[in-house]
Amino acid sequence: MCQEVPISKPNPADNGSLARGPSKASSCRMNTSENLRRLLRPVVGDMKDACTNSTMPDLCAAMGLPVPPEGGDKRGRLHAAFDALPDSDIPAFAQRLVDQRSVRGELRNHVQDALWAHLPLIDIPKRSRRDIARSLTQIELFAHWEHFSQALKDVFILQEYRFSGHSDDVLEFAHRHFVRNPEDADVELLFEKLRAFDLPNRRFVMLLEKFASADVQVDANAQERFVKVVNPMLQAAGAELRQTSTDGGYPIFTVVSLRSPRGRPKNLIFASSTKPDIRLSDAIDNEIEIASNPDAVLVYDRPLGADGLRWSELQRWWSETTGETNVQKARQTLLRRLQQCLPVSSPPQRLLFRTFFKTFGESVPRLPALLPEVWLHWDPKTVVSRGAAALLTHRMDFLMLLPGGARVVLEVDGAQHYADDLGRAAPKTYARMAKGDRELRLAGYEVYRFGGAELQGPEPSLLAADFFRALFQRHGISLT
Repeated sequence: MCQEVPISKPNPADNGSLARGPSKASSCRMNTSENLRRLLRPVVGDMKDACTNSTMPDLCAAMGLPVPPEGGDKRGRLHAAFDALPDSDIPAFAQRLVDQRSVRGELRNHVQDALWAHLPLIDIPKRSRRDIARSLTQIELFAHWEHFSQALKDVFILQEYRFSGHSDDVLEFAHRHFVRNPEDADVELLFEKLRAFDLPNRRFVMLLEKFASADVQVDANAQERFVKVVNPMLQAAGAELRQTSTDGGYPIFTVVSLRSPRGRPKNLIFASSTKPDIRLSDAIDNEIEIASNPDAVLVYDRPLGADGLRWSELQRWWSETTGETNVQKARQTLLRRLQQCLPVSSPPQRLLFRTFFKTFGESVPRLPALLPEVWLHWDPKTVVSRGAAALLTHRMDFLMLLPGGARVVLEVDGAQHYADDLGRAAPKTYARMAKGDRELRLAGYEVYRFGGAELQGPEPSLLAADFFRALFQRHGISLT
């Protein structure tokens, strides 16, 4: 599904100093990759000035482009390499250019708008933004001027600060009031001058994430202090700054919707159709050890970023875990291993899994991983011995970890979910399932159930494929 990508329009009042917010007046009826190709083609052509014909292959390799063809002028060779880049790799290439600051100004904003077009909307109203600015006045906004000024330039379109003394220079204002005269620091006034209160939501989110970074705050305690001050106002707007990963020992904070579960996944125990025999080898570090039959269960223990867990990341983990360096073989062996854990007695569950890969084909690596037989609760005691305190919904048929911290549970219900062994209605069995669903939803999980009969009726693959497309559209996940 194509989506309108807003294109920035200059504001005459900006005098070239502030970020031009995207306008909805212009639209592009093209998918993300096509839009990014249009925006970045001139940039790639201009890379001719950074290489010779002989060094061009090395430049392309460093930028993630295919080896350019021989012959022709440099611009033409670079364009040919860019055109050969698969659509699935275009967003990552664009993000690399942004991260390297190879695109700037309005073009950078256009590229980011295209990259963000499919992300879930987190609305932070102007009143919440103003409350955030006022609350930040009580703490030191940043600890490193150069990194802070760079963060501002990464979000806004600003003139280079040359200590010119001009009153309309925002960076000069920030340096004067926050560095030379910190007693005069006023974050609300700074936000006014930056027009941060009128930023598009995604760019304001980026501003907060930059301010919460270790580069700007320098110290992890300062990061936590910043987050503690900002979160009450964000939470009132239905969002919060949450640690989603680490970098160099420092936390990475991301603005996420409060509809997603709290906390970060620490261990994913999956691909086991029977209760795994596990123990904590190091309770302090939450290190899990498979006590017996280690091949019967998989444990993914790597930190997850804001994008959740994609198939490409799961496959990379599998390659490193098994030592399989051949990409194609790693994909095949991982897929085979996951299929093996699916119960033979549940053809609908197996069909749902196959349909996912058959439907999305080459797009699968950048889509959320479909994890089968995931253990949510693990108790060394049985349900019978634990009694009334037993945890329900201990194992999920499928789990997907989506961008922004969203967790999606898929369940395929056979007759055992609502009937006894003789096929008679079992109200108590159904009630336990309903209670488990409520607990999952209250914990922030999205739960979708399929009746087994649905996936055995007419065109079951079409039904499953339509569901996945609608799910990804709901969460703003691009299929291109």
